[in-house]
Amino acid sequence: MNSRQASSDFRPSRRGFIQRSGGWLAAAGLGLPQFSRAAEGKVIPGFEKLPEDPRASKDWIPISDRKIRVGLVGHGLCKFAAAFGFQDHPNVEVVAVSDLFPDRCAELARATRCAKTYPSLEELVKDDRIEAVFVATDAPSHARHCIEVLKHGKHVACAVPAVYASLEEAEQLWEAVRKSDRTYMLFETSAFHEDLHAMRRIYQAGGLGKLVYAEGEYFHYMDQPLASYQDWRVGLPPQFYPTHSNAYYHCVTGGSFTEVSCLGMPSVVHHLKPENNRYRNPFGTEIALFRTSEGGSARMAVSWDTPGAGGEMGRVRGQRGSFYGKYEGLEKSLPDLKRPPLPPGVAAGGHGGSHGHLTHEFITAILQDRPPLVDIVMALNLTSSGIVAHHSAMKDGERLKIPQYKL
Repeated sequence: MNSRQASSDFRPSRRGFIQRSGGWLAAAGLGLPQFSRAAEGKVIPGFEKLPEDPRASKDWIPISDRKIRVGLVGHGLCKFAAAFGFQDHPNVEVVAVSDLFPDRCAELARATRCAKTYPSLEELVKDDRIEAVFVATDAPSHARHCIEVLKHGKHVACAVPAVYASLEEAEQLWEAVRKSDRTYMLFETSAFHEDLHAMRRIYQAGGLGKLVYAEGEYFHYMDQPLASYQDWRVGLPPQFYPTHSNAYYHCVTGGSFTEVSCLGMPSVVHHLKPENNRYRNPFGTEIALFRTSEGGSARMAVSWDTPGAGGEMGRVRGQRGSFYGKYEGLEKSLPDLKRPPLPPGVAAGGHGGSHGHLTHEFITAILQDRPPLVDIVMALNLTSSGIVAHHSAMKDGERLKIPQYKL
């Protein structure tokens, strides 16, 4: 990899912004209101499972009989370390699990049929048997934890976002991956939604041409924030969690956003008022207009405070065709749009049936010694653009350049 190509225009108060972010994240003890709410049995928007396809393993061909020895970390609200099906993949041996809370750690061990537990990620990564680690910890710790995994010479996959609030952490993670010669993959669920997978296949075949316009939306009503480690979701700026929507450009084209103007609307929700959260964030909805690396435009919306239909969705419009639920365009001979077959026993799972596909992509990439779909370049472009978008919203939509990550 070459060094990151950074935008020299993103200089105004950049370091101050990063430092403020760090201060926000450390403010759990400053007397701000503490919120904690379990899911109360409700399905979190985006977690809905599609009906399992009985033909999902049709045409699956094993590429190796080798088992990657994996460690799993994080069994909080989303229970992601178990939810992505590592324990069911024929090329995986789950050799150790970890969570900071002993009861959660024990539950994770049971769910993944694993006998060995560790009290922390920092202890787990010392285990020389482990070749790869899936990091499903709290979002503010993602970059730090992935860097720790890489320092110990292991491949790493991570729940979204890749970094949290900090462009400085993005640079640190970039350098850690570049120096490690290990596989890094972000588990961006939208990347393997049926519709986005079809868009990507059509784009790669030339059926869309350059994208003139893309839309992505992540709507998740949180009148009360979901329970989280150290309440990191309380007052969460919407564009700090941008990957589910941004994927409807990045994961279709492999391109990036180069600049942004973002508008936020002050929220009526209690925890999204600036005096009630550590981020001093006033917005429950942030709508970003991006310039793309192809010269087109993209509108990406993230909202916590608007009741109604939720989840992850998007549309694209190109010079040769469009995809609004189906393809309409000039290309008459389309490639196979079906998602790749999954190994027997690996469920497609939640988030539009993306879970199993993400795990299979990560493990296959290691076995084939190739970059995974959502590699470090795509991961940081997906995430850093949202950080800059929130900064724009706090400046009343000021147009700002976005750092670029390229091989």
